[in-house]
Amino acid sequence: MAKDIIVPAAGESVTEADISSWMKADGAFVKMDDEIVELETDKASLPLAAPVSGVLKILVKAGTTVKVGDVIGVIDEKAGGAAPAPTATQPTEKTDSYAKGHPSPAAAKAMAEKGVSSQDLKGSGKDGRITKQDVAQTSAPEKAPAPSVAPVGERNDRAEKMSRLRRTIASRLVEAQHTAALLTTFNEIDMSAVMDIRKRYKDAFKEKHQVNLGFMSFFTKAVCVALQEFPVINASVEGEDIIYHDYCDIGVAVATPKGLVVPIIRNAEKMRFEQIEKTIVGFALKARENKITPDDMLGGTFTITNGGVFGSMLSTPIINRPQSAILGMHNIVERAVVVDGQVVVRPIMYGAVTYDHRIIDGAEAVRFLVKIKSLIEDPTRLLIGL
Repeated sequence: MAKDIIVPAAGESVTEADISSWMKADGAFVKMDDEIVELETDKASLPLAAPVSGVLKILVKAGTTVKVGDVIGVIDEKAGGAAPAPTATQPTEKTDSYAKGHPSPAAAKAMAEKGVSSQDLKGSGKDGRITKQDVAQTSAPEKAPAPSVAPVGERNDRAEKMSRLRRTIASRLVEAQHTAALLTTFNEIDMSAVMDIRKRYKDAFKEKHQVNLGFMSFFTKAVCVALQEFPVINASVEGEDIIYHDYCDIGVAVATPKGLVVPIIRNAEKMRFEQIEKTIVGFALKARENKITPDDMLGGTFTITNGGVFGSMLSTPIINRPQSAILGMHNIVERAVVVDGQVVVRPIMYGAVTYDHRIIDGAEAVRFLVKIKSLIEDPTRLLIGL
């Protein structure tokens, strides 16, 4: 009996995916719940597990675009039981790479100059890619004048196909630049008070809630308070209408091996500090294992991105459409500042808010960022609602 491996539905608006890689070889014995193939949609990577135990037959190779409902492989349950031992006469078949038979950029240029077709060449590069050396061996090399300064070391080029997720990110970032009137305002934030609170209560907080007290919970709470005071910054544009939201669904930008994803903390305005921290930690763990789902990223009214964890001093973040604004956090550096007429050293973070100037005036954006600054510099305001 054969069990089909079917491309599942992967959330609203997702109709197709790329087969990123097969984790098991064609003809291999797999056990039920073994991860056998990884699909990549516009929004996330989705590993599929074997529905039954048996021998895997791959019907669609890696690198192919498939649609929801397509059958991409089957598992033969008749071959159930112990995995068959490999023999010398029955080697495991390896799925061809998309690179096989394709020239590198340098090889493609050389082929055009010599009038050579890829069908006349056998690639000797990684995964069967045609290299410049393969092209050179098709005819006697032509002597060329030696350069005045010979390059030192190897000068190889390689091409890698962009993942579906990376292509989607690129498309949306360009769309945001082309469809919105983006402007960024900056301010410096004294982190002394928050750092003092974390130092004083971090051990007790972790003991009670089993999670660290981080900066993100302070900024998320501050953003929610500021969004409720300036609701247009929590709004979005739909045609000729401005859609206002009476809730704060905060997107938190998370870096993954395959690109940036933005899972959503829903109704963050109603959450306590420890609930926000646990939600963020959960997203970070899922991102590390490439298990962020499309549902995790659905919606969102405002986004926070923290380039400071990578050492960024200052940046102009791009909004996550259809949202109208985004807050950029940066690294914390001890700087000399003037307080009450005295030069003192304080831990300073530069904050940045990029906003859609079509619906958000500069004065509102500046006051919004100043509100966040005042709440972070005096966190007791978060407790008493000022």
